[in-house]
Amino acid sequence: MQRKFLTNLGLLLFLNLLIKPVWIFGIDLTVQRNVGVGDYGFYFVILNFSFLFNIILDFGITNFNNRNIAQHNHLLNKHFSGILVLKLLLGLVYVVLAFIIALVLRYSAAQFWLLGWLALNQFLLSFILYLRSNISGFLMFKTDSFLSVLDRLLMIFFCGILLWGHVAASKFRIEWFVYSQTAAYSITAALAFLVVVKKARFRKLNWNWPFFLMIIKQSLPFALLVLLMTFYNRLDPVMLESLLPKRTPDIQIGIFATVSHMNPVMLKNILVEKTGDFQAGIYASGFRLLDAANMIAYLFAVLLVPIFSKMLKKKQPIEHMLKLSFTLIITLAIIIAVGSFFYSYEMIDLLYNTHHGITHIGSSTRVFQLLILGFIAVSTTYIFGTLLTANGNLRQLNFIAVSGLLINFLLNFLLIPRFLASGSAVASLVTQFAMALLQVLMVQRVFKFKVNYRFLLTLLIFVVGVVFFSIVSHSYVIHWSFLPATKAWLGNFALMLISSVILAVVLRLWSFGSLVKILREDR
Repeated sequence: MQRKFLTNLGLLLFLNLLIKPVWIFGIDLTVQRNVGVGDYGFYFVILNFSFLFNIILDFGITNFNNRNIAQHNHLLNKHFSGILVLKLLLGLVYVVLAFIIALVLRYSAAQFWLLGWLALNQFLLSFILYLRSNISGFLMFKTDSFLSVLDRLLMIFFCGILLWGHVAASKFRIEWFVYSQTAAYSITAALAFLVVVKKARFRKLNWNWPFFLMIIKQSLPFALLVLLMTFYNRLDPVMLESLLPKRTPDIQIGIFATVSHMNPVMLKNILVEKTGDFQAGIYASGFRLLDAANMIAYLFAVLLVPIFSKMLKKKQPIEHMLKLSFTLIITLAIIIAVGSFFYSYEMIDLLYNTHHGITHIGSSTRVFQLLILGFIAVSTTYIFGTLLTANGNLRQLNFIAVSGLLINFLLNFLLIPRFLASGSAVASLVTQFAMALLQVLMVQRVFKFKVNYRFLLTLLIFVVGVVFFSIVSHSYVIHWSFLPATKAWLGNFALMLISSVILAVVLRLWSFGSLVKILREDR
């Protein structure tokens, strides 16, 4: 199993690192630059609003199905047609509920239009994830790896034409971004459906209420877990938009400027920067790099759910697999988080300085510094939370998730009015580390692993070393001949990364000899 994990992790990382950085920094970032912080914040708020009800689309079926099919492959033929109908029904409920809540919140016509398309996209994405859960449940990781990047590859193609193909006379609009996602998700869903249909020998839809109720009952704990995790991970931008002022119409700004004898342009800038949409855009700009890093951690969970599930069913020891996966991801997370923290201004400036003022750069940097440290905690939860999920400890995980939701909501409520997007970032950071600690303690309680103090001390030494390399490399700028003076920090950052990797090898956190041995064994 260790060999299967490492080889397929390598394939997944290769494909995702090949495609997704192009999507994030080439397409998504360019879209935000073209449409502006306010319009992108407008989209980002509605996107996160649509995520809040995402659980209705799935109801925990994907996580339940991934674990179930990995342990009982023969159930695909029995369950697929019935679950397919159930997914369609849940999609209808999701759309109705999202629009009712949007009515209560008094969304505008423009918000409803965008919400309709994003709701469709959420359904397609949920459908793709369900189909992929069947594919990974059969341990068909190569096919799953291809499907994991296909939607982004198609989006790069569609958005690239709209951004640089000169096919439209007007400026790029945020709606085009959403339409491109719809097209890409539709094609990916169709291909994934064909793969699963071939495996399931699907012939017709099966309408069976007792079956629907049975599946919902079994997947309910998974549904509750996903709902709670979605809320505490996606609540921040929604609360920013809700707790901060709305956009002030230009006519009102003119009146205020006249009364207060202020420059209308200056007054508008002050008022705009305090709005929920603008602060959500600030949060989104700081969140983008964390979101990119989270994709790496998520790949570990994609592989580990079926692997842990199969190993637990066969009563195979899992301690070595847990240590292997955690060591790989936590070492990488520490390097990325600590290095990005010290080079945060340079990174944000590289992405945004040609399009926004210094106020925006400074605000985004503060948000990014707080959020990126949370990557260490998120990476931990992707390993330990996945093990608890595979073992069926849903009640404990749901209790932990409820705690996370309460912490996140309370901190956001207290911090956003005073500290704006930075306050929301603090709430996210505290929540993620609280969740990581509770999940680690729960795994220790359930599996009663022997505490490896030597390993923990080695990790502590590694953290100190990475911090030292980051401080030194950031303080003493080397003038690299192949880099312009304004980009000299890139050479220093690369040097910090190389030094950190060497330290990981010296401390035997990364042992290439052990990896080669694992790859040669288990053949």
